[in-house]
Amino acid sequence: MKIPDPSQPLRIGVAGSGFAAKFHCEYYPASGVQLSGVTSARAENREKFAVAHAMKAYTTVEAMLPHIDVLDICTPPSSHAGYIEAAAKAGVHVIVEKPFTGFYGSPETNSKPAMLRAVVDESKRLRDVVRRGGINFGYAENFVYAPSIQKEREIVEKTKAQILRMTGEESHSGSHSPVYGIWSIQGGGSLIAKGCHPLGAILYLKRKEGITRNGKPIRPAAVSARTHSITKLQGFEDKGFLRTKYHDTEDYSFLHVIFEDGTVADITASELVLGGIYDFVEVFANNHRTRCKMSPVSVVDLYSPSHAEFKDLELVEKITTNEGWIPVSPEDGWSNGCRKELDDFVNAFRLGNAPESDLDLAIDTTLTLYAGYVSADEKGREAQVPLI
Repeated sequence: MKIPDPSQPLRIGVAGSGFAAKFHCEYYPASGVQLSGVTSARAENREKFAVAHAMKAYTTVEAMLPHIDVLDICTPPSSHAGYIEAAAKAGVHVIVEKPFTGFYGSPETNSKPAMLRAVVDESKRLRDVVRRGGINFGYAENFVYAPSIQKEREIVEKTKAQILRMTGEESHSGSHSPVYGIWSIQGGGSLIAKGCHPLGAILYLKRKEGITRNGKPIRPAAVSARTHSITKLQGFEDKGFLRTKYHDTEDYSFLHVIFEDGTVADITASELVLGGIYDFVEVFANNHRTRCKMSPVSVVDLYSPSHAEFKDLELVEKITTNEGWIPVSPEDGWSNGCRKELDDFVNAFRLGNAPESDLDLAIDTTLTLYAGYVSADEKGREAQVPLI
């Protein structure tokens, strides 16, 4: 594996100039990293982003690759595979936002089993591309790096706990992305776009449990799932607080996971929650119980009598008003793991180590979610997870 020169800063190139790209550039370590370039589809956006972050704008990823050590992919999921392949061929390490990859055809003309088969083939291909390229790979699942999840990982490892069941959720009032809700760009709706977060953390913890107790990861074996489009119901009353523009994707999902050892997990993901992002994972083990909270967290409680006083402050992501009592995040990127995530990737690339959130986790998460779509299409019938 290619290890960058330790005497030189690690050169980061960012694909995308939207929400994820912005917070990645804000959360990179202050030393040892150089933000070297950015590219995105719209010239105006990439030029503005380049000025804001003191980096060079490139017209394409391919033009940027010779000038960077790491490609940080923050573009819509349908572009991920092509950028991973280009980076691997250039010997450039990769960070990719979730979801890792998916199926980007129409759900009206493609069956869910056909989608799953295609995603299996694509995952195998991308795994081989990464291996042949001799590059390192960071799967940007920030839930893995949340302080609460890392504390639970420590508890599991030190006490050799057996996790019996887990629950998790990511929900809020709708995505930042203007292309969210279009299957051909996003690869699905709430199940994959939001469910990937708690599922990634849950799969990570079972992997750690298995390695600690038996020397190998415990992986998902089967799923049952349901998906719904609640905001499209004839009786839905739109009060203007929830996003409702979903072209051909669901806005609610529930996934039941059965692991190889017979233990279980339940994941909820939806666009139907007001009051900011609602993120958690709860662990029920044979020797403890842990509530892992990402957002909101009770560290700083702020009371604001007027929204106008604090309208320009980011207090809680996706909260609709800065008025009343607010559970303020004390530091952006702390409780949700985003800062620790990028620290780990930078260290892994420098030392040639596998990051905590790696390609194996990315693939298992993606295939579990698409098995969920197969199950949901048959009203919750159990579907096998095709592990590779």
